[in-house]
Amino acid sequence: MTAGHRPLRELIAAPHPDLAPLPPAARCPSGSRVLRGVPFAERAGSRPLELDLWLPENTGRKTLPLVLFVHGGAWLRGRRDDMGMRTRDWDPGPFARIAAAGIAVACADYRLSGEAPFPAPVDDLRAALRWLGLRAAELGLDMDRTVVWGESAGGHLASLLALTPGPGPAPVAAVVWYGPADLTTARGPFDPRSSSTPEALLLGGAPADRPDRAREASPLAHAHPGAPPILLVHGEEDTMVACSHSRDLAGRLDELGAPVRLRTVPGADHGWHGLPAARVEEIFDQSLRFAQDFTRPDAGAR
Repeated sequence: MTAGHRPLRELIAAPHPDLAPLPPAARCPSGSRVLRGVPFAERAGSRPLELDLWLPENTGRKTLPLVLFVHGGAWLRGRRDDMGMRTRDWDPGPFARIAAAGIAVACADYRLSGEAPFPAPVDDLRAALRWLGLRAAELGLDMDRTVVWGESAGGHLASLLALTPGPGPAPVAAVVWYGPADLTTARGPFDPRSSSTPEALLLGGAPADRPDRAREASPLAHAHPGAPPILLVHGEEDTMVACSHSRDLAGRLDELGAPVRLRTVPGADHGWHGLPAARVEEIFDQSLRFAQDFTRPDAGAR
């Protein structure tokens, strides 16, 4: 092979996500633009990881704050563009609404428990943040104003992103809807001795048999005084993830002097099941206002 010639195998392969051109953006009726299926990481033996990116109209050409949204699905299913069953029929949808408020939204894939065990999903979300930081100038993003927002299993992962150090941009705040906070202790339907629960599938074995990994995967174990502001919202009648998860995490953060807000919602089961539509809208609006509060240009001076 002559110098300067690349092997055919390299020529056939798609460009690496760090270098690949961005796809064209589709315009939405709400005025935002969306880039769908943007690769951000390659994992050996696994599917390419992709994200959807919602960009608000940016007539002022200022850099945009960002929400990294993390989907739920018990770590074993789910879609990156799904904020939960109660938002699926919204028009405009939840991500278009966040973009209309002037905040970009990245909805990222992560490897599910059938693909790779913990900490793979956290590693993948950090890879999304790294890629967004790498391409921030092209996309007009200010990664120093990033909020993570997750629901259910995605809330658990968002909590870990906010509470544990890692490479790449660090979130300035987090919104957590009904997320598990403790994978070590029996709560509600969760039994740490079982090897068939979603938590066990995430960890690669029953949490009771893997205490170190269960603790590593528990946001409650990572609470610390320097944690960023976190909004925890949880239904009081949650039959899938006990409300005590959020109560105990909020109590621990408050005890340590970390900024935390807890809202428990009477009459709400998991996924806001049982709530009137207006209450779900109000929870979303409160969460969006929280994200806005910590992504304003002067938020660091608060």
